[in-house]
Amino acid sequence: MSKPKDTAAESERQHRETLEGSSTGKGIAAWVAHRAKPYTPSWILTGAAGVAASAAWVPAHGSAGYGVGLTLGSVALTGATWWAAKATGPQRRLHSAVTVAAGSSWFTAVALSGWNSFTFGAFWLGGSVLALSWNVRQVMRRNPDAVQVAADADGTLLEKVKLAGAKIRNMEVEPNRVTAELVLPAGEMTNDDVTRSLGNIASALDVAPTAVRYLPDPDSARRGDLVIVPRDMLSEVVEWEMPTHVGGSIADPLVIGRYDDGTPLMLWLPGDPKAGRNSTHLLICGISGSGKGDGALNVLCEILGRRDVIVWLSDPKSFQDFGPLRPGLDWAVEGGAPTETMVTALQAVIPARTRWLGAHGYRQWTPQAAEPQTDPAHSCQKGRACGCEGMPFLVGWFEEAANTLRFMGEDAFTGAAQEARSAGMAVVISLQRPSHDQISTSTRASLPSVLAFGLDAKDEGMALPGPVLDAGAHPGAWGNRRPGYCYLVTPGVDEQRYSAPGRTWRFTGRAARVMEQLAAWAVRNGAKVDPVTAKAAAAAVGKAYTERSTGQTDTEAEDGASVYVNDDDAETGADGRVDAEDADLDPNAELGAVPAAMANWTFAGEPAGGPDFTPEEARAAMDAIVAEFEHNGVMVIGPKDVMEHAARFGRKRPWVSGEFRRMVEDGRLAATSKAGRYRIVPAMAGV
Repeated sequence: MSKPKDTAAESERQHRETLEGSSTGKGIAAWVAHRAKPYTPSWILTGAAGVAASAAWVPAHGSAGYGVGLTLGSVALTGATWWAAKATGPQRRLHSAVTVAAGSSWFTAVALSGWNSFTFGAFWLGGSVLALSWNVRQVMRRNPDAVQVAADADGTLLEKVKLAGAKIRNMEVEPNRVTAELVLPAGEMTNDDVTRSLGNIASALDVAPTAVRYLPDPDSARRGDLVIVPRDMLSEVVEWEMPTHVGGSIADPLVIGRYDDGTPLMLWLPGDPKAGRNSTHLLICGISGSGKGDGALNVLCEILGRRDVIVWLSDPKSFQDFGPLRPGLDWAVEGGAPTETMVTALQAVIPARTRWLGAHGYRQWTPQAAEPQTDPAHSCQKGRACGCEGMPFLVGWFEEAANTLRFMGEDAFTGAAQEARSAGMAVVISLQRPSHDQISTSTRASLPSVLAFGLDAKDEGMALPGPVLDAGAHPGAWGNRRPGYCYLVTPGVDEQRYSAPGRTWRFTGRAARVMEQLAAWAVRNGAKVDPVTAKAAAAAVGKAYTERSTGQTDTEAEDGASVYVNDDDAETGADGRVDAEDADLDPNAELGAVPAAMANWTFAGEPAGGPDFTPEEARAAMDAIVAEFEHNGVMVIGPKDVMEHAARFGRKRPWVSGEFRRMVEDGRLAATSKAGRYRIVPAMAGV
């Protein structure tokens, strides 16, 4: 097996020798001479070049032929050095070529003109600088973080892990990172053999299982880069302080932590046609205690700090973690029926947003789409700027989505996720276990990006792609023992980074105040929902959206606490929400007589058979029940939801089912993707 010329092990051996030796005067002199000896070759060569140039001056002085020959020789020697160093690193190759070019040029000048103030100064200053530069390079070869790894890789490591015959062609030693180009014997091994040996390599080097990764060459079945990170630089907890780019665009990267080499951990949600990056949806997963909650807060805080995005968020945990951010959300609901209504609205706005983007010449959402449309190239009016309001990016966030998936069915998000990317939207789904009993394969396939924290080892295959796991990613090794450790797979990130562990920022109690300020900033400076999205959502779910909660909880309202209210409500008051047809009603007037259709209603003590309704009365009763759901903001219902109300006047399931069929035919209800669930068509939307 070939060995690298300069290894960290040799550097470490030389370093240990510098610490040895006698402390007597004679011993110190010997120690200094011995220590200086490795750094003398560059100085000896510099002196030798001076002597040789002086000797060459005698025959070359005044000779034009010698001048031409020396000049051509200098060029040829420099080119040969560049060619011969092609197998080394780029820094060593450049350093060698510059040294040879400078030395040969000076040699030619002295040989032709002799010693003078210029050639002597160039020899004294230039020669010293070049010699010292090589000494500095020798000193910097020692990397204590990677010494043992490089030493083992240069010895019997590959034989120990049953990869005998493999060769290490090039080794790049960086602070806390060793990258070795591995070449396997032709016809005997493949890259799959290396991936199966990663655990053995980690054991041989005595490092963590996630510290060893293999990145196969996509153009070869027997070549790749073996990456070893011997020291865990993520062990230090770094607290979150504030978003990284407040006031920027959602198209800018969301910085949520750092990788194990200290580089930023970042992702993008919108696509970028210039960079060739597709828009994406995001799955956030991790078992309890793995740091998934802090990871979600990192992502959401980055989103809310951008000027051109709105967020719809569902949280069955009653905003336990997201409470301080709630005022900055365009729409916030808890789990169950309100989340089902939000999903219905999300599905309804997709075609409306897609039509708007297409009409304005956008093949996909870009930051320009969020601005007023003053560019004739992005106009819905032929030949002139249309001046339409912009359309901000929309993020639909579903926290603890396992509850929602159980309530709505496993494919609740599949259709929306598949279509939403072209509509300037991103769906974020957060759950603890991305297992087959929690999320369907179709839904998982529609989420191209994943932020995976510690998991049960059985769920790794559902969370991360197979090639990433083969390269050494192993979130099951963390579980909940290393909160915040994660893997990020997403468009825009180099695929070699997919198997590199990262860690998100830690949220503490001190972050709550900053989160409240961030939400207040979003209220004042963030994007407002565009008319197209608002109209489509209102047409689909009516008051559930138009009278949506915007940062106020029922408890806060009852206690009289200071809460955020919708700006439109603050300006117009409650009267601003009165329907036009009710504007002339006097709220203090006596109520009229009860309609005949409802005169026989009773809520207690009704005989088992119930009242004998005429078809018209039954229709009116069912219309009243649906209107009550709509008034309460519950826009997706099923027969089981109506049975409690129907039982008050003695009606049973067959009657309810018949009324559902009738209301579907009348257009008052619309079927959803889940059997037995129907969307209430808002009364105003059908007029």
